[in-house]
Amino acid sequence: MADLRRFRGSTVVVKFGGNAMVDEELKAAFARDVVFLRYAGLRPVVVHGGGPQIGAQLDRLGLASSFAGGLRVTTPEAMDVVRMVLAGQVQRELVGLLNAHGPFAVGMTGEDARTMTAAKRFAVVGGERVDIGLVGDVVSVQPSLLESLLADGRIPVVSSVAPGEDGSVYNVNADTAAAAVAGALRADVFLMLTDVPGLYREWPTDDEVIPRLTAEELAALLPGLAGGMVPKMEACLAGLRAGVGAVRVLDGRVPYAVLRAFGAAAPGTEVVPSPPAPVVASRSPAPGELAHR
Repeated sequence: MADLRRFRGSTVVVKFGGNAMVDEELKAAFARDVVFLRYAGLRPVVVHGGGPQIGAQLDRLGLASSFAGGLRVTTPEAMDVVRMVLAGQVQRELVGLLNAHGPFAVGMTGEDARTMTAAKRFAVVGGERVDIGLVGDVVSVQPSLLESLLADGRIPVVSSVAPGEDGSVYNVNADTAAAAVAGALRADVFLMLTDVPGLYREWPTDDEVIPRLTAEELAALLPGLAGGMVPKMEACLAGLRAGVGAVRVLDGRVPYAVLRAFGAAAPGTEVVPSPPAPVVASRSPAPGELAHR
């Protein structure tokens, strides 16, 4: 098991999603891992989405659900369902699982204390800009509520819904919401749980996971990545550029994935900030040198 002593006091943002959200055993194991981090002296924050649960509820209500450019078209009626499912179902279940191990978890959305502010996002399909309704991108994060909860020993559980300056409430991609929160908190570690073992260099021709790379190296790989990984890796880059200490992409289908991320042989792919460019010191001219130029 991981030795967490050297991470004591570290802020850790965990993006929870994928198959781990719909598998009861994996959900319970995830909750145990996160509470273990809290007992070990770390400061975990969980940011979650809920795509499968939203889709299922829309189907039950007979509401059409479509996608454009990989994003769910979110009508006002669909947005009501998004808020209900994320804040009233997925979040409450996760809070309950966490609090079964101690009175730590506090559920919230980006609307609470205006923690996140979003702006309307358009999809691009065939080179054309498409209106997809109440879908937004996070444009700012006010972390004071999160910081207060962490200082009080709580575990914030954040649903990826955020208000806009225009008075609308937007459905926000959970990967980008988690990266924005991690950046605003200048998290020491950002863990992104996915449905793959890590980042592949050339999937499907190369199935070897890249163990470690810099933000600059990741940016160079982005154009050649499989489509589903691009928004996740863009979120990782955004977090690093906002001041996150390190990002690790993990397979959330593996039990104890969160705890294993802090071990000596951590799984997945770690992305770290690029080293600063070397500073070339200017040389003072030798006496009389300028006179001969």
